[in-house]
Amino acid sequence: MKKQTNDEFVFLPLGGSGEIGMNLNLYGYGPEANREWIVVDVGVTFGDLSTPGVDVIVPDPAFLEGETIRGIVLTHAHEDHIGALGWLWSRMKAPLYATPFTAYLIREKLREAGILDQVQLIEVPLGGTVNLGKFDVTFVTMTHSIAEPNGLAIKTPLGTVLHTGDWKIDEDPVIGEVTDAGAITRLGDEGVLAMVCDSTNVFVDGTAGSEGMVREKLSELISGLRGRIAVGCFASNVARMDSVIRAAEKAGRRVSLAGRSMHRITAAAKHVGMLNDIKPFLSEQEARVWPADDILYLCTGSQGEVRAALSRVAEGTHPYIKLSKGDHCIFSSRVIPGNELSVGRLQDKLADRGVRLYTEKDHPGIHVSGHPCREELKQMYQWARPKIAVPTHGMRRHLAEHANLAKDMGVPETVTPRNGDMVRLAPGPAAIIDEVPSGRLYVDGGRLVTEQGEALHERRHASTNGVLIVSFAMDKRGKIVSDIDVRAIGLPGDAESPLGDALDDLAERAEQAVMKLKGAALEDEMVIEQAVSRALKKASQQIWDRRPIVETIILRM
Repeated sequence: MKKQTNDEFVFLPLGGSGEIGMNLNLYGYGPEANREWIVVDVGVTFGDLSTPGVDVIVPDPAFLEGETIRGIVLTHAHEDHIGALGWLWSRMKAPLYATPFTAYLIREKLREAGILDQVQLIEVPLGGTVNLGKFDVTFVTMTHSIAEPNGLAIKTPLGTVLHTGDWKIDEDPVIGEVTDAGAITRLGDEGVLAMVCDSTNVFVDGTAGSEGMVREKLSELISGLRGRIAVGCFASNVARMDSVIRAAEKAGRRVSLAGRSMHRITAAAKHVGMLNDIKPFLSEQEARVWPADDILYLCTGSQGEVRAALSRVAEGTHPYIKLSKGDHCIFSSRVIPGNELSVGRLQDKLADRGVRLYTEKDHPGIHVSGHPCREELKQMYQWARPKIAVPTHGMRRHLAEHANLAKDMGVPETVTPRNGDMVRLAPGPAAIIDEVPSGRLYVDGGRLVTEQGEALHERRHASTNGVLIVSFAMDKRGKIVSDIDVRAIGLPGDAESPLGDALDDLAERAEQAVMKLKGAALEDEMVIEQAVSRALKKASQQIWDRRPIVETIILRM
């Protein structure tokens, strides 16, 4: 008779479910009171207009405090999978496991964070297996828009999970191996308990397309152009970089890299044997005097990032790269949802300089996605044949549609967790059995702050409502003995309603608010500040339909 245990095998996303990016996934094994965990990916997402002053956002790992973590396994080197390691490793303090290309970039990240000498980083060969307590984790070769993407076969006494990571099916990936269909099929033959799978392109019919096709299209396009050429693409896509470089060399052009991440990724690629049979890159200084028809710039900033190379070129502030009429800019990338405005502004500025633009919309084939479309998802389910489908890496609508597709493929059970939902995979039917703390931490001023942080709250408030600064002097008896000076930041005025007139009115309102105070209240600066703030916010609501932040400065005479 089998010995009865309370062991459970659970999946717990703390980031990446109900969103695209900021991946942080946990697998737990054992009884509830004494589980051991492995972490899969520790990624970031990026700030937007709703987070003024915040560029980087990381998942909150508070749940893991005090838990037994056997290891942190990284599927690939995109920022939304490894970007938070420098910020969060000290809260986990477990060994890291990654294949060589990913490990190279992780070392750079840990070095920047000043913790490289504290972290145990184990390089795992492609297809290798590591034992992490109750978990045997085998790296499964996939294809994606970066070198060395891996799925993970996570084996436990209660069953095997295939965690796909980010992937697609590409028979001609240009760099790296094709998706290891044989390994996935063998897993399916042995029995896959659950598949935790990428949902990004679930609404897109067909297949994502091949990097080999992109190489042909880019070569055809570049060979027919005269003048300077800039190509914007994701630096992490080594296959795309390789295609651009070889297209340039075929057209008799030399390549210059523009942007820090281009240099970082090419160093990582050469470290693992990629990009080694190409001509040396020209420095930006050398390229500046190279004949226009003989140069190609490979640039960061295809998403309109303000400090990236392409944005500086478009602004005319790049110290070495100048594009003008007769030159060309190829966008070999898609527009990430949320970046439409910034990319549009970038392209408008380039067009205003006379630069001709080329995008996937007007030149199909110069970009393909790195994520699986519907036919590829169906193929993966045919290979793996899981009992449970757990869609991840997508918004709620993506996860719901992915669950529907899995059901159509004959998968008996589906679960679509939100971040913080603990999913029991075994024993028994799959179900959400608990909800744990989850959330976001913001990198603000070089430190991690919570979503409810006061500074960000004030910044948001100021960005929409403005700021009033009130200053005056009072004597010991509580009498105002100076003019009241009111200054505004971010509040409107025009010829018909001058801002100065409104500020004069606010100064009178502030004086009236102070004069209404009596006795001890005039000795308490906090009481005075609150009275002034209430009066000016009420008046501002009437004048501008705004409730600005009010800062009151009192000088005691």
